[in-house]
Amino acid sequence: MALLNILHYPDERLHTVAKPVAEVDDRIRRLVADMAETMYEARGIGLAATQVNVHERVIVMDLSEDRSQLRVLINPMIIEKNGETVYEEGCLSVPGIYDKVTRAENVTVEALNEHGEKYTLQADGLLAICIQHEIDHLNGKVFVEYLSRLKQDRIKTKMRKMEKHTL
Repeated sequence: MALLNILHYPDERLHTVAKPVAEVDDRIRRLVADMAETMYEARGIGLAATQVNVHERVIVMDLSEDRSQLRVLINPMIIEKNGETVYEEGCLSVPGIYDKVTRAENVTVEALNEHGEKYTLQADGLLAICIQHEIDHLNGKVFVEYLSRLKQDRIKTKMRKMEKHTL
């Protein structure tokens, strides 16, 4: 396994729309393992392949405290949404930034697991929010793009300053 580099907003590559995975093979399973290791190391609860500059429809997430419930969603598709909820989100691609986003309260998603098997997942609460957040990444959208133009501009400025200080 290997740690992958996480892209930071406003990197244009974060706006790339991911392509469907044609075949779940050893290469994809290796990507899943590397993404999981990267997510855990960064102390995140979800990571989309887009965030590590791989533009295929792969998501890993684990909401457990002890990192024991890794979920893999390959080619995920939300087939049903209900309700509305507001939650303060953060993102590994926008470190240190948190803001409220309105999303569906419940979602039903179809996806493939790391063995290429199709499954359906009904989610609510934080899991539903995380699924929507990560699928947004696969569609080339970062959560801050739900915020006002003024907030987005401030965040871009802050992120660029942070990037200069780490180079």
